Parts: sequence; C-alpha cells; structure tokens
Amino acid sequence: MKRGVLERFKEYLPVTDNTPMFSLGEGDTPLVKSRYIGGEVGCEELYFKLEGCNPTGSFKDRGMVVAVAKAIEEGGTRLVCASTGNTSASAAAYGAYCGIPTTVFVPNENVAGGKLAQAITYGASILRIKGNFDAAFRLVVELTKKHPLVLVNSLNPYRLEGQKTAAFEIIEELESAPDYVFIPVGNAGNISAYWMGFKQAHQMEWTSSMPKMMGFEAEGAAAIVKGAPIEEPETIASGIRVGNPANWDKALVARDESGGAIDSVTDDEIMEAYELMARREGIFCEPASAASVAGLLKLSRNGLHLNGGKAVCIITGTGLKDPDIAYSLEPVAMDEYPAKLSAVEKALDLA
Repeated sequence: MKRGVLERFKEYLPVTDNTPMFSLGEGDTPLVKSRYIGGEVGCEELYFKLEGCNPTGSFKDRGMVVAVAKAIEEGGTRLVCASTGNTSASAAAYGAYCGIPTTVFVPNENVAGGKLAQAITYGASILRIKGNFDAAFRLVVELTKKHPLVLVNSLNPYRLEGQKTAAFEIIEELESAPDYVFIPVGNAGNISAYWMGFKQAHQMEWTSSMPKMMGFEAEGAAAIVKGAPIEEPETIASGIRVGNPANWDKALVARDESGGAIDSVTDDEIMEAYELMARREGIFCEPASAASVAGLLKLSRNGLHLNGGKAVCIITGTGLKDPDIAYSLEPVAMDEYPAKLSAVEKALDLA
C-alpha cells in the first residue's frame, strides 16, 4: 500500500505524535527517462519528474497534505488560499477528505477550466476576485491576518516542507543528486522547496553532490528576471502567471547557493516544448510545466553542455488541467469518414 508523504517521510518533516496521518496517494511520482529530448540537448541522462501523477494532478498535493495535517493538529477549522488553479484544486480535495470547509480566491479571468472544475467538484467555496492572482493573493493574506483562517498558499511553511520530498525521491531513484534541475517558477515556492530538500539530503549524506537549480518564469510574468514586480502579468501558462512571487527571496537563495540561474521563456518557447513533450515523449503536461523543458531547450541552444551529466525537468502538472490549450494545437489528422471498411482502408493507404 502506498504510504503517502506524511507517513513515508515523517522522520524528515515537522510532524509530531499529534499530527494526523492520512493520504490521498500523493508522492512517489515517476521519474521517466527521456527518449528524444535528451538526445536533442546532448544529455544521455535526462529525466522527467511527473508530478502530474499526484492525486489532484499537480505537485501541490505534496505540500498540501502536510499543511492540512498541521492545520488540523493546531485546531484550524477553515482553509483559504488564492490560486490560479492548482492550489485551489489541491486545497479543496484535502479539505473535502478531512471535512474542513475550504474557500478559494481565484482571479475572475484566465483560470484554466480543468483546475476550476476540480475546485467546484470538490465542493470548495469560490470567490472570484476582480483582478489577477496577485490581487487575490494580497487579499487572502490580509484576510488571514485579521481572522482565524488557515492560509495554505506557499507562504505556509508546511507547504514547502511537503514539496521538498520530491527532491528526496529523485536522489533515491538516481542514487545521487542530478547535476541540473530545471523547474518552472511562478510564486517561486517549488524551486525553494526542492533546494531545501537537496540541502537536507546532502546534510544527511544521502548524496555527495547537489544540483544547479535552473528556474524559468514566463517572459510576460518574469518579475524575478526583470527585478521588479509586474502589475499585469501575461502568459499562456496560467500556473506561473504571477507578477510578484511570494517566495522571491527564497528563490534567489536557491539560485545563488546552487550556482544555478533564473531565466525566462516566451509563450512560443513554452508551446514548442508543450507539443514536443506530448508528441515525442508521450507526456501530456500543462503549459506551466513545459516551461522547464522550454528552459532546457533554450539554454542548450545558447551553449549549455550537458554531456555526461544528469538532468531532471520537473513536470509540475498534467495537461488535463488546461484542456483548452490542447485544442489549440493542429491535429496530425482528424477527418471524417463513413463507417465503411473500404473508406478507412483508403484513408490509411491500405486499399
């Protein structure tokens, strides 16, 4: 039986004898070796960490299970978050499982349909805010300072504690840390959490080396790259459409301590990687996830050499989160034929 993040990693998490142990099946996600892109970038050991295999389809579940467990332990009775979609889906699912009312604040525009559908179906109360994610986030932070509500955004330190466990799994499977980790950057919690995990693993002597953390914002929401908040961030990748990352400082620490980089990729580069992942690797990821692969491709074309090294791209969520983007692609073939054997034989050049 799959143990889940709390049970499997309890020795390395801030849990006590009073922390409830439960799981929806989060963690232990696949690390899949590249069949095509690795060759394109000259990296024989390129892997994809498929966080879309978590129960609500994104990496958020790793941190949410810890945040909700600690909320219950500390007497919390209501969860709140601001979200472009994945956090709201995860909070709503774990709130439903634990019988805790959950309220999610979402922007009134540009929330992916698959993500909003999850929050609705799990039974969360949804407040649509007139503004973008940053406006919703500011509002929910103000609210939780004034009222006894449990904030489960990545400002919640237990979220990052749970998310760091993905780094443990990578080391366990590769038997060492990779040389590079390529990861999308939105609110910047995940790059911070992975670095926390790699550092802790190094301190425990699970690995003698640590990776360079290579984070990628979308160009239209590249606040860290540009060095200033962006009032109206724009990108096709809704999961990283954040103009003022809450974990900005932690992300800079991860970049600097690891000797890595935080760069940006365009929407066109994201869509190129999105389509390439599906059609050449068989991995259907959401556009925000494709930013990690887009960043790898960009740096490779600009001269980054990965020969002889190990690299991992973090695929943060499943493509079913944002099905409308998939419909925008041109199908390889999708024509209509009569229900006759001769007709389909002709279409397939079998006649």
